[in-house]
Amino acid sequence: MKKVMILVGICLIAWSLVNNSIMNHYVSTLKETVLPAMKQSDPLYQSIVKNASTYEIPPSDAKIDSVWKAIPGYNGLKVDLLASYKNMKKKGEFNEKKLVYTQTKPKIHLEDLPPSPIYKGHPEKPMVTFIINVAWGNEYLSSILATLKKHNVSASFFLEGNWVKKNPELAKMIVSAGHEVGNHSYSHPDMKKLTAHLAREQLSKTNEIIEAATGVKCVWFAPPSGSYRDETIKIANELNMKTVMWTVDTVDWRKPSPEILINRVMSKIENGSMVLMHPTEATAKSLDQLITLIKQKGLEIGTVTELMNEERIIK
Repeated sequence: MKKVMILVGICLIAWSLVNNSIMNHYVSTLKETVLPAMKQSDPLYQSIVKNASTYEIPPSDAKIDSVWKAIPGYNGLKVDLLASYKNMKKKGEFNEKKLVYTQTKPKIHLEDLPPSPIYKGHPEKPMVTFIINVAWGNEYLSSILATLKKHNVSASFFLEGNWVKKNPELAKMIVSAGHEVGNHSYSHPDMKKLTAHLAREQLSKTNEIIEAATGVKCVWFAPPSGSYRDETIKIANELNMKTVMWTVDTVDWRKPSPEILINRVMSKIENGSMVLMHPTEATAKSLDQLITLIKQKGLEIGTVTELMNEERIIK
């Protein structure tokens, strides 16, 4: 008798699940066919359809630029007709501010391009990044990290392997503060002059040291002094790293005054700029005002990874 009751119970549960599945399918079909059809006869819906193309933006493919080399792709925008209709239905009138968008991906991505250095992000993306190369300057790191924290800004620190070996706690501190770390070679050589074997050794050794100290696997490489040749880029790519350069140089190692450094950056900065810095006194003293002015210009500040991301920033 007990077995019969269990069997009946199982059958009832199965019947219930089947019926729920049928009901869910019916509701889904209703939403996909009947409800949209009702909306499509509404003048408001027709107005959204008519105006949609005016507000849509096609995605931009990643490409190799003759001047700036590798440029990442950037998502486009497509109007979500039903979501926009629902957003405007209450007042029953078209309002461009209530349009709802979905992002559309480009066909060609940064990883599809042949190995090439990256000097800037996409020119339509209102974001910039700070590239902070670290091989010395420990005394200014705390001040720089404090300023970045004050403004809730994440930067990309490119660490020399030998420096990390001597300062593992500082490397951990940078990562713990929410910043990105990348490879800046092991001993700051002129990468352009190294043999392939020595270049690979410089990058591999640094990757190992950074990962051992911070747990982070580097995906970006910044060659010391910006010196490289095509073979350098290919070796970095074989080690699963893309090579980054810069768009704007603070030239902070020449010890400029904060006014000169800030004017140098603000006169050149624009969408997609990558700003080169070091942990110097000049940068430490300029950073607070520099961040404020960049944000006032309507630019967000993110890591190299965030700048290279295809996600469109919608203001």
